[in-house]
Amino acid sequence: MVEKIITLENMSLVDFLGPDNQNIRQLAAAFPGSKIISRGNEIKIQGQTEVISRINDIFSSLIEHYHQYGQITDKTVNQYLSATSEEAEGRVLAASPDVILFGAKGGVIKAKTPNQQKLVDTVMSHDLTFTLGPAGTGKTYISVALAVRALKNKEVKKIIISRPVVEAGESLGFLPGDMKEKVDPYLRPIYDALEDMIPAEKLKFYQENKIIEIAPLAYMRGRTLNNAFVLLDEAQNTTPSQIKMFLTRMGPTAKVMVNGDRSQIDLPTRQKSGLMQAMDILKNVQGIGYVEMTSEDVVRHRLVKEIVEAYDKFDTEEMTRTAQANGTPRRDERHERRLREQGLVEEDQPISDEPELPVNHEQPL
Repeated sequence: MVEKIITLENMSLVDFLGPDNQNIRQLAAAFPGSKIISRGNEIKIQGQTEVISRINDIFSSLIEHYHQYGQITDKTVNQYLSATSEEAEGRVLAASPDVILFGAKGGVIKAKTPNQQKLVDTVMSHDLTFTLGPAGTGKTYISVALAVRALKNKEVKKIIISRPVVEAGESLGFLPGDMKEKVDPYLRPIYDALEDMIPAEKLKFYQENKIIEIAPLAYMRGRTLNNAFVLLDEAQNTTPSQIKMFLTRMGPTAKVMVNGDRSQIDLPTRQKSGLMQAMDILKNVQGIGYVEMTSEDVVRHRLVKEIVEAYDKFDTEEMTRTAQANGTPRRDERHERRLREQGLVEEDQPISDEPELPVNHEQPL
């Protein structure tokens, strides 16, 4: 006997469960070998694994239906009971234009800021999209949601998500376990996002059947990634040869996203980031989308936004101090971009490489 708990969020329980829980009773009658118990906003399902998986799929469809139409009737329950699993899985998920999909617990997943919406729109209209932004701006979460939606809407046959495994202050070799156990912590944010969006049994099925693959970047070498939604996360930690290898894996029917954060490069000091180089090399190639997130897009705790802004300010001041100490300012594109963003330099105002000469007011011209 296996147990599954579904949490109903952001909905009227009366409209979803029906008068006197009639919708739950109807489902329970259709699966006599299982138990479906409603307690508050939680629904507990007990039964055999394959039966629970089927009931969970029906509940997922009912939750989507509720968010679209605001009510569940006995006729609605009958409709989903009679539908095959494949028919239910193939339904279009978005109830309104701004909804990406509904999570495993019924929550609505959608863009929360203008730049997140720009990311959604850009991915829809481009086969390759580069996204840059600081921590907490939702790059990974929105990207995974778009991948899951594409899979559920049968736009692709699989999802492939990868990250470069780069030590960020810790030594990978001293971690316990085999290689998979050493690498999995680096991929944990991907698993967390997927678990929010796909029921556990279905996610396990997808992974066991290679419909969803999560692997270090090194595993991409030699493959052709076709008819798939492919995400390379934390791409600022790729070397130039690694990101070239990844981008050249792209098949003719693939949708590819490349995400990174220029402020969290963990490569050795003298190693150039492959992401930064790739964006410079490909800037004139038509058909590639680019989205830049800022601290205004941070959707974590309010302090995260302030932390990002404080570090940006510190970096800008540090670059200025270093340049002044050296006598000749060093041209730095990131420094120039920050100065323009902060309104200290006009967009069309050139920033000279030459130091400004001091004026001696005591000496006659």
